[in-house]
Amino acid sequence: MSDIRVLVVDDDFMVARIHAGYVARVPGFEVVATAHNGADAITAVAGSRPDLVLLDIYLPDMSGLEVLKAISGVDVLVISAARDVPTVREAMRGGAVNYLIKPFAAAALTERLQQYAHTRRQLSAIGPEAHQDDVDRLFGVTGTPPALPKGLSQATCALVATVLREAGRDLSAVETASLTGLSRVSARRYLEYLCGARRAELRPRYGTAGRPEHRYRWIG
Repeated sequence: MSDIRVLVVDDDFMVARIHAGYVARVPGFEVVATAHNGADAITAVAGSRPDLVLLDIYLPDMSGLEVLKAISGVDVLVISAARDVPTVREAMRGGAVNYLIKPFAAAALTERLQQYAHTRRQLSAIGPEAHQDDVDRLFGVTGTPPALPKGLSQATCALVATVLREAGRDLSAVETASLTGLSRVSARRYLEYLCGARRAELRPRYGTAGRPEHRYRWIG
């Protein structure tokens, strides 16, 4: 899959540059344009054809909510200091895929970009028609997780889940075992269960030779 094309919209030139830098450091994303007012944002969407717009609400010529209504065929992640509920609700009604309140750390934006990329991969993998369980995964409806296999405990599973979630990156079974005090085999069993419960995902890492290393990442 090609890189996800991003348009950054913010009235502050320096803030737009910082956000663009955050995006550029996330693998699989590229910034194709920046804009500093609503009119330029609308023009940039038509000209640059981004996949995702990072959209501020407070723009000098119009509200970002107006821009949201004016653009189509593109996903929007709102990034704004606006935290009032009516604005958040209107952004949701307008189809924003996420909403990030300023100020924030780079890791917060990285997490949301990775979530967005994960959803795109899920959509691509579904095919021409979606089943209900496909839609449930996309909308975060997890349903009832599979029962724990014999020999696994809820307490230890919760420990592994916490370690994986708080790591903020993918982990191998060996790394998980070290962080939890489990054996590598036990850690891998719990990680595989979490993947089956759709709370984690397996990410093979390919080296120069031999079998790929299995890495696991929390997806919630």
